[in-house]
Amino acid sequence: MDKLTIALPKGRLFDPVVEILREAGVVNRELDDDSRKLILEDEQLEIDFLLSKAVDVHTYVEHGVADLGVVGKDVLLEAGASVYEVLDLELGSCRLVVAIPEEAGITSLEELPSTGRVATKYVNVAQEFFDQQGIQTEIVKLNGSIEMAPLVGLSDMIVDISSTGRTLRENNLIEIAEIARSSARLITNRVSYKTQHQRIKNIIDDVKAVISKQ
Repeated sequence: MDKLTIALPKGRLFDPVVEILREAGVVNRELDDDSRKLILEDEQLEIDFLLSKAVDVHTYVEHGVADLGVVGKDVLLEAGASVYEVLDLELGSCRLVVAIPEEAGITSLEELPSTGRVATKYVNVAQEFFDQQGIQTEIVKLNGSIEMAPLVGLSDMIVDISSTGRTLRENNLIEIAEIARSSARLITNRVSYKTQHQRIKNIIDDVKAVISKQ
């Protein structure tokens, strides 16, 4: 049996993802995302776990360093990664939205001017969305505190993820459009899915069975 490598996202999704994999019989050892080791081996199950920043998981899977991985749909949309998305783990649910300062008095996309400046870390997703709407935008890439951009005059609006809307409200921003819904997805390398199809399919089925019970 060939060894499998699974890339796991460090951070808030790590523990719930590991718990699902443990119930599915895929994890049979202690895994800690605070570990100094970035590759943890399970010799009994012949699986290596690669601990990665969430935004890098798809890269390891796409390039065949990992056979399977867990990544947010928002990251997949932005990256346009060439991987197979095989299962929604129904964790970390959020939405990619367009939000604008409440004081602008705009409540829908139709009311937006034909041009505008957008702050976001989802550059590709935002560009494609506004192109489809026929709105000419200048995209300003930010990696954190996106909500600050309209407050300091850096942008007219933002594209960001929102779970409860609380952060938007606290910064006097209102949502005017939903671009996509996101949650953690199980992905697989395209070649691995063919060369180790049965083993990967068994993992998918076992994980799916765990999720259906929740």
